[in-house]
Amino acid sequence: MNQIVIHDANRKQWLKFSQPSQVIQANCLAEVLSRWQLVNELVQKHKFYAVGFISYEAAAAFDSSLVTHHKIAFPLLWFGLYSRPEAIDLPEGAADFTLDWQSKISEGFYHRAIAKIKDYIAQGDSYQVNYTIKLLAEFAGSPWEYFLQLVKAQQADYAAYLDLEDWAICSASPELFFSCDRDLVTTRPMKGTVARGYSCDRDLALAQWLHTSEKNRAENVMIVDMIRNDLAKIAQLNSIKVTNLFQVEKYPTLWQMTSTVTAKTKAPITDIMSAMFPCASITGAPKSRTMEIIRELETQPRNIYTGTIGFITPNNQAQFNVAIRTVAINKKTNHAEYGVGGGIVWDSISHQEYQECQIKSQVLTRKYPSFDLLETILWTAHEGYFLLNYHLQRLENSASYFNFELDLPAIDKKLQLLANSLADKPHKVRLIVTKKGQIKCEAIPLSLSKLSLSQPVKLCLADAAIDIHNPFVYHKTTNRKVYNNTLKLYPDYDDVILWNERQEITETCIANIVVKINGQLLTPPVESGLLAGTFRAHLLADKKITEAVIRKQDLLQCENIYVINSVRKWQTVNLKKDEG
Repeated sequence: MNQIVIHDANRKQWLKFSQPSQVIQANCLAEVLSRWQLVNELVQKHKFYAVGFISYEAAAAFDSSLVTHHKIAFPLLWFGLYSRPEAIDLPEGAADFTLDWQSKISEGFYHRAIAKIKDYIAQGDSYQVNYTIKLLAEFAGSPWEYFLQLVKAQQADYAAYLDLEDWAICSASPELFFSCDRDLVTTRPMKGTVARGYSCDRDLALAQWLHTSEKNRAENVMIVDMIRNDLAKIAQLNSIKVTNLFQVEKYPTLWQMTSTVTAKTKAPITDIMSAMFPCASITGAPKSRTMEIIRELETQPRNIYTGTIGFITPNNQAQFNVAIRTVAINKKTNHAEYGVGGGIVWDSISHQEYQECQIKSQVLTRKYPSFDLLETILWTAHEGYFLLNYHLQRLENSASYFNFELDLPAIDKKLQLLANSLADKPHKVRLIVTKKGQIKCEAIPLSLSKLSLSQPVKLCLADAAIDIHNPFVYHKTTNRKVYNNTLKLYPDYDDVILWNERQEITETCIANIVVKINGQLLTPPVESGLLAGTFRAHLLADKKITEAVIRKQDLLQCENIYVINSVRKWQTVNLKKDEG
């Protein structure tokens, strides 16, 4: 109880706080300001670390013009005071949670609320309203294990876990509210979202779209201007600067647009919080009137959601997040709640905003297994590593996609050392790279028969479509669950031909497919849902094969079918017509 684990983004380490010397809590508005000042006084006087949160509904304590729901059964302010933290490594987490999240409102209610917001905008009451909804679920299990699952799914810099008497708060927030380093205040508001693509090319295209989107830029600038106005209350003259405007940041499930605003100040942290809380990115503009609209249209208090969680150090440093991507678990009732929303402007399209809420909720259900990046490379004494540059480029792309550390010179050195130890016969080399960039290489001797084109591969067609919305379909990793499970279903065959929900052929479990139709050698495009093999890329570059959508019925009419990969190259296929 009263254990806190929080990520220090500046030092890139996890800090664990246990056994507080004192706990300071406010449950009504009249207590908030005095308790907040007390927290800061005790930090300065006794050189404590203060770690805790301020709920969204505490806003009126800092500015009486900011209205929210009045009565909430959740602390408005909670801080523990600690002598020092312990730096820890976060464990992997073993539990696998699947919660049945349900919205408190219907989709129709949501669309009616958006229509009402647009009426207010048309009347000039607001320029942007950050409208949010709440999801609820029954919770059973360890909140700590659930936090570990959230962190793995979101990989956010401003994550925090607070285990209190009645509540456990699991925050995987990617958004910085503000940080202080002596006289420098830094804020990094987020506004602008798009879902990640599954393939590298599609992913980068979506990031570029977000970066250049006029709508998202306009919303982002609006919030940046509000942040500047809030900072102006405590900033030194001419010290406010906007840097990294419209920067696009990558997270496992989405791209986010952020901008950075800094200022110099002599003000204490108490005054900085008073000037800025709650963060403009989760209210809208202008803040006061917009929060009135929020109170009218949102059916429940937000509690910790869109409040702030953070810490203050004895040497006048601080870090506070915007408490988004945050689950609050009531340990007495075993209910969990999660808020999600977005900024609504005049040209917002209601169903697209609803879809954005779904994207932002994916952190609740998206699960990333532990995995490594994998490349399988043919080595021969005559040619060395076949298509090595293609393999390294694909590895680099996947490392960027999944945020893996990658040291290409170290990989090249390992591969050359391995090659020097190999006998003359061909080998299949497995190159594995871990999340932290550790490199493993192993070589497996290959018989010449394995490389022969003359032995047809016995294939069948899978009975069910694959999920092409699974990113692991597009990247070569050790997470081969979808392929291994499919192969087990067809033990009498060498491999299985896969297809998507549009009845398009994609690949096999271990190779790309080429079919000959009207004298042309055709291979499915990546958009059909497949791993872009290195030998496939080589053949496309040499114009020996062409990309084209191939449907299941085409297998019955084609002249030949081949499977290709960089180890076995070309192999013919034995596919019985009744399998099509």
